[in-house]
Amino acid sequence: MKARPLSSTAPLSLMAPLRGVVADYIALTKPKIILLLLVTALGSMFLAARGAPALTTAVLVMVGGTLGAGGANALNHYLDRDVDQRMARTRRRPIPSNRIEPRQALLFGVLLNLLAFGVLASWVNLLSALLTLSATLFYVFVYTQWLKRSTVQNIVIGGAAGAVPPMVGWVAVTGELGLPAIYLFAIVFFWTPPHFWALALLIRRDYEDAGIPMLPVVRGVQETARSIILHATTMFAVTILFFTLDEVGWIYFGGALALGSIFLGLALRLLRRGTHEAALALYLYSLLYLTMLFVIIAIDGSVG
Repeated sequence: MKARPLSSTAPLSLMAPLRGVVADYIALTKPKIILLLLVTALGSMFLAARGAPALTTAVLVMVGGTLGAGGANALNHYLDRDVDQRMARTRRRPIPSNRIEPRQALLFGVLLNLLAFGVLASWVNLLSALLTLSATLFYVFVYTQWLKRSTVQNIVIGGAAGAVPPMVGWVAVTGELGLPAIYLFAIVFFWTPPHFWALALLIRRDYEDAGIPMLPVVRGVQETARSIILHATTMFAVTILFFTLDEVGWIYFGGALALGSIFLGLALRLLRRGTHEAALALYLYSLLYLTMLFVIIAIDGSVG
């Protein structure tokens, strides 16, 4: 009997499930969020080094930061699996859609954080590793498990976790914390609530369905817009005060002034109009704002 040849499509059909699994584990890490965090860390490194940081150090910080942030996000997926099932935006994530078991996501998140600590502690410095680990612990236990479900001020306090990467970048180059690192932390810290509240305005119904007390759900659009202006104004003031340290020059000052003015203008438009379009414009610009600000910080640090 003549043997039947194997189909040429067999290897492709075998690879398809594997690609799906890999894609799901990558989704657990929230790569788009990680990219923005890495921009802030790298901008800080350029400023601390007064130019391009050592390539090896930069790569190790990027790797360690990716592992740490990815691990924290995977743990967030694990802890928020009940909430994700109730939100239209998140119910197709790997855990609520039953593509990844919760325990596997938990182990994955822990493993990534252990690897992050090992990479940074072994080849960068211990302080950068401790800062990265502290950001994960704060994000997972203080924000995700406690604040997110209990207070409208959840993101105001919980946003501290996302403000740690610039400090890690600074410490990786200098070996110690300094006032510039504190300012960079403060910029991201005060940027986070306006950014996140703009998003929360866009998906307010999801948070209502999930029972999460986000500010737009509890206080409404106008109160949220006023809080956005308050925090955006504070953020703008911090960016200008940073100029007084002489760590940055006129390139930074001009960029911070222009970018911050647009941010405040969009926040004021949201207060006046209170529309979905105004919230969307502010949300999208907030992403561009933080990226461009830290690019300008890197440029200024390189030419200063």
